[in-house]
Amino acid sequence: MITTDVQHCGSSVLVSASGQLDEDAGAVLQQALDGVGVDTRDLMVDLHGVVSMDSAGLLHLLDMHRRAECLGLRVLAVGWQPQPQQLMADVAGIRGPGSATGERYALPGFRKLMEQRAQRARHFADFDIETPIASTAPGE
Repeated sequence: MITTDVQHCGSSVLVSASGQLDEDAGAVLQQALDGVGVDTRDLMVDLHGVVSMDSAGLLHLLDMHRRAECLGLRVLAVGWQPQPQQLMADVAGIRGPGSATGERYALPGFRKLMEQRAQRARHFADFDIETPIASTAPGE
């Protein structure tokens, strides 16, 4: 279960998330974004309290980011914990511990790659099939 705390400061909004970012996170993240006013320019998502994330949770986070950008917001996600970073590295096919996926998250091309591969991982998980994530080419 994920919880959020939303704080407004001028033209910026801070959404602090904590708990597990999973299939059930969509509505909570949507509510956090619904509270953003028309004068808001920046959205910071603090993930320090997110101890675990699965591919469904990653898709919800990517969806929130995309919707925020459609509203004209600059989005920054900070505080990536080890398990969510490792999940993103696994989904992206990046080998080795301590990958800098949190820093890459800000890049639109990386987010698109993550979304495509997370959708694929989620699809395979629905059918309980081992996901061949790392064997796919970035353009697939």
